[in-house]
Amino acid sequence: MQLCRAFVPVAYSFLFRTGACCMGHMALFVNGDGKLNTLFCATREAAIKASSRVLQESKPSTPRTKKSISEKKTMSAEGNGGAMATNKQVILRDYVSGFPKESDFEITTTNFELRLPEGSNSVLVKNLYLSCDPYMRSRMGKPSAFALAQAFTPGKPILGFGVSRVIESGHPDYKQGDLLWGIVGWEEYSVVTPEMHFKIHDTDVPLSYYTGLLGMPGMTAYAGFHEVCSPKKGETVYVSAASGAVGQLVGQFAKMMGCYVVGSAGSTEKVDLLKNKFGFDDAFNYKDEGDLSAALKRCFPKGIDIYFENVGGKMLDAVLLNMNMHGRIAVCGMISQYNLEDQEGVHNLTSIIYKRIRIQGFVVFDFFDKYSKFLEFVIPCIKEEKIAYVEDVAEGLEKGPEALVGLFYGKNVGKQVVVVARE
Repeated sequence: MQLCRAFVPVAYSFLFRTGACCMGHMALFVNGDGKLNTLFCATREAAIKASSRVLQESKPSTPRTKKSISEKKTMSAEGNGGAMATNKQVILRDYVSGFPKESDFEITTTNFELRLPEGSNSVLVKNLYLSCDPYMRSRMGKPSAFALAQAFTPGKPILGFGVSRVIESGHPDYKQGDLLWGIVGWEEYSVVTPEMHFKIHDTDVPLSYYTGLLGMPGMTAYAGFHEVCSPKKGETVYVSAASGAVGQLVGQFAKMMGCYVVGSAGSTEKVDLLKNKFGFDDAFNYKDEGDLSAALKRCFPKGIDIYFENVGGKMLDAVLLNMNMHGRIAVCGMISQYNLEDQEGVHNLTSIIYKRIRIQGFVVFDFFDKYSKFLEFVIPCIKEEKIAYVEDVAEGLEKGPEALVGLFYGKNVGKQVVVVARE
């Protein structure tokens, strides 16, 4: 397997915050034998040239993909100076307070020229699949210095991870027909500057997987569990929000390590999925439990070694009481708190001292340099059917607001995906 990718961030937050200060420039690539290489350069232009040169020397062939008759006409028109197309978009009406609603968004259609400006180093893409992720709630509110990512702009398309096909490229590392995943607008066509985008080479798996299992959520599960939790065979692992895009994978990775795994979810259907589809040793519906600490004690009579945190609030409080000595907590998210004006406090913090618990928050962007290692691990697992994966698919961009808002009410079963166009 080969991964050839130019990765030239000013700082990883460059993608999310304007005005980030320069921290130097790095060309990061994986060569033909799968080894990670880095080149540190004084300027961004030097880094781009360096990575481009290596990519040209080791670039694998790109598989041919079928295109519809209308797309063939579009590409023909592009070769003759560009063509006009309609571009459906999901627009944020205004900053959101409390739980998001479908009415916070609107669907608009604009005219869009399928051509890049002369001399552009950007890439024009057609979006195929969009990812609905809980972190996007933090981008719907007013700008904050403490937010993970830059706030969405009212009146503009919202942004998120997606899978796209290149229509036209002014960037040396991409050409027409290439497939990639990364941040794009919630729209049919986007113009992106590929800073933190990954070229897709393995196309014998569903492309939608790159919004989840093979994309940001999959990398989050892998890095959070293996890099942050430092698991050992035989340890006990608890995963909250376990049927979601990240949780379902964490549980399966833990089972592969020989751990005892319990997950929680918010419906009988999801609990059955955890036990019968994803192979969790046990699972419970937190909504049916009057005492969360008692529920955890029932499932973990000998205590919890590792907690993969997706919920926060009362769940975190209960977990702290049931952690073992030297337990580890990887804080991936706290979905119970995202829509609250005043977030809940945690009361059992002294357990951290007495039990020597290590709690570590993490962001997936800190681990993107391990993406090739992740692919080498997970793609064989997919092909050998060692991993079960469930998607909740919404067809059509106009279904996007409903699918995204549904995350915060627990309506999705598995990874929530929006299909913009199928290849």
